[in-house]
Amino acid sequence: MESRAIRQTFLDFFASKGHEIVPSAPMVIKDDPTLMFNNAGMNPFKDLFLGNSPVVHPRIADTQKCLRVSGKHNDLEEVGVDTYHHTMFEMLGNWSFGDYFKKDAIAWAWELLVDRYGLDPDRLYVTVFAGDDGDGLPEDTEAKEFWKQWIAEERILPAGKKDNFWEMGETGPCGPCSEIHVDLRGEAERAATPGADLVNADHPQVVEIWNLVFMQFNRMANGSLQPLPAQHIDTGMGLERLAMALQGKQSNYDTDVFRPMIAKTESLCGARYDATDSKADVAFRVIADHIRAVSFSIADGQLPSNTGAGYVIRRILRRAIRYGYSFLNLQDPFMHQLVPVLADHMGEAFPELLAQGELIERVILEEEEAFLRTLSKGIELLQVRLDALPKGGTLGGSDVFELYDTFGFPVDLTALMAGESGFKLDEAGFEAALAQAKERSRAAGKITADDWVELAPGSSTFIGYDHLTADTRILKYREVEAKKRRFYQIVLETTPCYPEGGGQIGDQAHLTSGGDCISIFDTKRENNLIVHSTSALPKDPSAPVTIEVDVARREDAARNHTATHLLHEALRELLGDHVEQKGSLVKPDALRFDFSHFARLTEDEIAAIEQRVNERILANFTLQEHRSIPIAEAQAAGALMLFGEKYGDEVRMIEFGNSKELCGGTHAPATGSLGTFRILSESAVAAGIRRIEATTGAHALERSVEERSTLHALNQLLKSKTPVKAVEDLLEKVNALTKEVESFQKQAAAGAKSDLVANMESVNGVNVLIAAIDLPAGDIKDLAFQLKAEHAPFFGVFGAQADGKATLSVAISDDLVKERALHAGQIVKQLATAIQGGGGGQPFFATAGGKHPDGLPEALQAARELIS
Repeated sequence: MESRAIRQTFLDFFASKGHEIVPSAPMVIKDDPTLMFNNAGMNPFKDLFLGNSPVVHPRIADTQKCLRVSGKHNDLEEVGVDTYHHTMFEMLGNWSFGDYFKKDAIAWAWELLVDRYGLDPDRLYVTVFAGDDGDGLPEDTEAKEFWKQWIAEERILPAGKKDNFWEMGETGPCGPCSEIHVDLRGEAERAATPGADLVNADHPQVVEIWNLVFMQFNRMANGSLQPLPAQHIDTGMGLERLAMALQGKQSNYDTDVFRPMIAKTESLCGARYDATDSKADVAFRVIADHIRAVSFSIADGQLPSNTGAGYVIRRILRRAIRYGYSFLNLQDPFMHQLVPVLADHMGEAFPELLAQGELIERVILEEEEAFLRTLSKGIELLQVRLDALPKGGTLGGSDVFELYDTFGFPVDLTALMAGESGFKLDEAGFEAALAQAKERSRAAGKITADDWVELAPGSSTFIGYDHLTADTRILKYREVEAKKRRFYQIVLETTPCYPEGGGQIGDQAHLTSGGDCISIFDTKRENNLIVHSTSALPKDPSAPVTIEVDVARREDAARNHTATHLLHEALRELLGDHVEQKGSLVKPDALRFDFSHFARLTEDEIAAIEQRVNERILANFTLQEHRSIPIAEAQAAGALMLFGEKYGDEVRMIEFGNSKELCGGTHAPATGSLGTFRILSESAVAAGIRRIEATTGAHALERSVEERSTLHALNQLLKSKTPVKAVEDLLEKVNALTKEVESFQKQAAAGAKSDLVANMESVNGVNVLIAAIDLPAGDIKDLAFQLKAEHAPFFGVFGAQADGKATLSVAISDDLVKERALHAGQIVKQLATAIQGGGGGQPFFATAGGKHPDGLPEALQAARELIS
């Protein structure tokens, strides 16, 4: 059965059981501060499990795009090494929110696997929770009794908390689970070793394919378990492993889920995949896995970058590139060529791959080209570090880590290159540096939250579209620590504060209670709760409170949010319908808008876009808010919808003139209140992605006043009313003077060369020149290369000082490097101690800098003693 049919059979089966089939949520999470990616099928439904949102469909089924690369659930460096772990995977899931529970979940799982998919019952095993004394939980005998209706009791295996109590993280919804495992070994192996002995033993052919989680508890920050408001079912079955079982394969990578990408990689590199543990075969698996993770992330709007989720995606992509580079001899960009293969294979189920295919290819290609340049620099750096070592020496762990962290060098590539030259690696030092970096990263991003202190029952209601103040009460609060800062988070019964979302930052506000006045410095949404952050609590948190939004700040942000809609419309009108929003940031003082476009904007285009937006402002279109309309109605009206966003059945459509977008943000009452719109900059974010930064209202007027003041100051300085002409004349004079200076410098260098040659000494048959000279660094280098070429065998050391700093340059002719094993890089490091500095370089030329120019005579004397 092909993977397409496996996926559809699952969805059709649960549709027949009364489940609502919903599309996958984006893999990239934008409005949940606790997660960067959906790492489990249940993540989109957390608020339902916690009772923070009403249940519309008590039964749901889907196939969810998931990504696991670190932390509790996975380690990126292990993916591809074995045959059944992945970064991106499809999680087939069925859900019950307070509806059916263990009995039906177990019965339907058996019916689907055995009766519909045709798996052999004699190859199946199930596990049940054995209980845990620490949590005070008994054995799940209820699940065991239900399983006994379908499978022999000896195939029902008890398992402890580690394997059979599912938890999303340190806190949150959780519960006992029951796993279904399949034994895919051959008959001889099965006869020799019972499959029951290999369940949960990391055997590559005895694997878990489905996990039925009986969601009953909420793990609190203090480690205790609290019952959830209702009992739920949360199941997850990896499509990749199920395909392995149904297609009779011994590896996920042998299924049709991955074979198209592997086949394309074979055609690109000329090698064959043999499904072994060789480095080449690991590379095939890494590439086939990682292209999926990267492509889906970009399609969902997450571009590779140096921070946050973007850094994770960049790491995944670079890992695939370096494996292809190192072990498949793929020296040119290749990953982007796999995107059409992936889109052809999975585009029917995930149309975003087809719609965004060209963009995905361009982004990956640019990333590949940049990283291959980085790899080249890393190779040069590695060679410099190796050249500075004595023969047979050991490359330090910090150097190995720098190559890994900065240049993406896997340790085995560094070891391979070092070994070819007869060097060793300090692997223990590298592991220590890596562990320290991971700990720093964890500490920097760690958020520790105490349990909620419940003051009153109820749910939080947002009234901020219509009101900026509210008389309300605190429902619950907790203390939080993030980035070494402790503060409180509170949830109000009603709030006018807009929580960060849709690119718009959260509101700030003032909360008063009795004589207390407390500042709210941020507002976010977490698990469908609107959470207000404050540095203090009222003296009596249970007393009534009044909250008032910072009106000026809100109105500035609303103006800029409205401007993003007008900008989006103008870009599509002037550049074409290919323009799509790829990210935005709306703040009170400015806006940032990322969009798809494959060329830099010209000055005329920027001016036209700015003018078009200002025309819409002058037209003073009033806000038409369609607060809750069916999504089909919004689509029929022509509302723009963004890839990477998950919309509900009811949506909010914002309309200004012809601009119609689905949006939950706050907006100006009419476009005229924006005042004016100014584009501040236009730049590239990634291949095919441009960024415009702009501002409106008083901030735009401030920019105009600043520019007018600057222009007036220039006119005064230039004593001209035509500053452009005056600057052109000034530049012409500067260029002429610069040429004169360069001519004088060349004459000075030529004179210095003659003086130096006249003072050259012969020491043991070597032309030696050690001197302090007053020339720029570039001229010293040129001079050194001329002298070592014209006067070989040559050994020269030059000292110079400028701006209170000292420099040393060492030049050695190639014949001396070979015959006497001299190394300029090692020598300059030794000499640099006299000037309290450091440096390095190649065997024939190296430089060093230091903060102690008075040490130059000592350094030069040391050089004389070294060569004598």
